[in-house]
Amino acid sequence: MTYELIDIGANLAHDSFDDDRDEVLERASDAHVTKLIITGSSRASNSEALALAEARPGQLYSTAGVHPHHAADYAPEDDVLIRSLASRDACVAIGECGLDYYRNFSPRDAQLAAFRSQLAIAADTGLPVFLHQRDAHDDFVALLKPALPAISRAVAHCFTGNEAVLREYLELGLYIGITGWICDERRGKHLHDIVSLIPDDKLMLETDAPYLLPRSLRPKPRSRRNEPAFLPEVLRVVAEARAQSMEHVARTSTENALRFFDLGPVGT
Repeated sequence: MTYELIDIGANLAHDSFDDDRDEVLERASDAHVTKLIITGSSRASNSEALALAEARPGQLYSTAGVHPHHAADYAPEDDVLIRSLASRDACVAIGECGLDYYRNFSPRDAQLAAFRSQLAIAADTGLPVFLHQRDAHDDFVALLKPALPAISRAVAHCFTGNEAVLREYLELGLYIGITGWICDERRGKHLHDIVSLIPDDKLMLETDAPYLLPRSLRPKPRSRRNEPAFLPEVLRVVAEARAQSMEHVARTSTENALRFFDLGPVGT
């Protein structure tokens, strides 16, 4: 089977990759994961993600944003930095940004303010927005919906919601990023049951490495660290749940990622 995959969300700036990042990328290539979007989520990771992307043009790309966990630290200099990074060719999206009321590592008012600022950056730069939402659906939609007409494209990163949330996101025109959450028979069964509702042209795949190691991987890796080379397992489970071939899901999700992040020509 020949296919190309794009991991739209990998935290390769994470320190768990510091000792073997090159080997991780080699394994990704061996697994047909030919392009990766490195997630920026804080002041430090934004700059590091861009540096990694610029060191491997055509293979790695980056995002620039502040995760809601870090929203309490969001300051005018973050706005300046994100806008500066967004002007670089390797930076292809604004985010990871949004709301997270599950952990509330930052006060909700700070999360709302940081999210609002980053939606404005996405509108001003024309870059798509890479979204995070957990246990904050109503506030998330209330801020996002009026902003969307001015934003080029938006993806719900690491979607784990229920059918009602999925349908609402699709009505808003969001792309949907699916991770190894769907490979978890304990907490991901509902996602397995509804992933077929996502239209072919709105589905993208991601690992969220080093998090969310697919539980269905066999043989089980010795380490709990997830990495982009495991994206084919997400592909396998998604294809099974959608009653589609792996080749079909690989082709359509890759074409979507190429189009969404403006990474180059989309194949026919």
